[in-house]
Amino acid sequence: MGFTPLAGTRAPVRVWTDPYGIEPQAAQQLRNIGALPWVQGVAVMPDVHFGKGATVGSVIAMRQAVSPAAVGVDIGCGMSAVRTSLTAADLPDDLAPLRSAIEATIPVGFAKRDDPVDPRRVRGLANAGWDAFWRRFGELDRKVAQLEHRAQHQLGTLGGGNHFIEVCVEQGGPDDGQVWLMLHSGSRNIGKELAERHMAVARGLPHNVDLPDRDLAVFLAGTPEMDAYRRDLFWAQEYARRNREVMLALLCGVVRDQFPHVSYGEPISCHHNYVAEETYDGVDVLVTRKGAIRAGRGDLGIIPGSMGTGSYIVRGKGNPDAYCSASHGAGRRMSRGQAKRTYSTADLVRQTAGVECRKDAGVVDEIPGAYKDITKVMAQQDDLVEVVAHLKQVVCVKG
Repeated sequence: MGFTPLAGTRAPVRVWTDPYGIEPQAAQQLRNIGALPWVQGVAVMPDVHFGKGATVGSVIAMRQAVSPAAVGVDIGCGMSAVRTSLTAADLPDDLAPLRSAIEATIPVGFAKRDDPVDPRRVRGLANAGWDAFWRRFGELDRKVAQLEHRAQHQLGTLGGGNHFIEVCVEQGGPDDGQVWLMLHSGSRNIGKELAERHMAVARGLPHNVDLPDRDLAVFLAGTPEMDAYRRDLFWAQEYARRNREVMLALLCGVVRDQFPHVSYGEPISCHHNYVAEETYDGVDVLVTRKGAIRAGRGDLGIIPGSMGTGSYIVRGKGNPDAYCSASHGAGRRMSRGQAKRTYSTADLVRQTAGVECRKDAGVVDEIPGAYKDITKVMAQQDDLVEVVAHLKQVVCVKG
């Protein structure tokens, strides 16, 4: 499709959707971001929608600065997936026992584990680096020191909201019918606690006093505040990655219990709320992707739709205009509150037909109708990624 420039901004803001279709609040956020003196440029993904401070679906390149709101509060949130040797023909007609086994193994919602995960006892989980990782907890913001016990017991748990675990079947192509495992989760509460503390610090810094939106407050390179944020940020990003690795290994174990002959390919993993140091046109920048994945040339990524529409495994094309990025999903077209007012449980049952999943009032806000059309979103970014596999879920576990 290519991009359309957003008018009225100091730094270039390139949009991979119809700029006139962006909700007014989100469009104003994008203009606020484009006005910041540290911003090199902004790429706006087709799943863009309003968020706190910075829009969800925005990729922001800054020189010598970073805005915590441009990362989001669920630091390191992202996706993991693995292809199995199973085919749809191997799956039973009744998938409820498989869903129940997953829910019994991986806590969802606000639940945490009675005992922390021991990496040595989880088949397929790498053991390296765990002790050093937990030792670094003591270096984090002192105000979260009391949360170490909670962080340990929440590792390997899904969370709620739009987080999910799915069993999917590949649609079309030479591997039609191949079974995949997929999940979406982040840094649980600890990433949120760290993010909110640093956002509060940033809002109080003198150089942020006259910003159009104080939630866009930034840290500047070479300051103690920036160093502290980067320390906590990168720890939380690693926590989120390890959280997904634990769950994916446990999920593979659940499937192996029911299908002993199963084997697995190489897992795919990608953050979509994070910061990376990158270089474009010879300029070193800090790139924040809030609701976006890296799509460098050859990079494998995961772009999910909703709990009834399916997902895509993609390969990046390395488009520098988008800072080598792509959307992180379909993106919401209405708020959770509006979804609950608009749809009923009967609508949810109808829109998730053929999927073994929750169909109660507690997940109506996640109904497929509350999300944008994933096929349209994919068409709008065909210059950013190519589709490797189209997946359709048959089991979906929600928090």
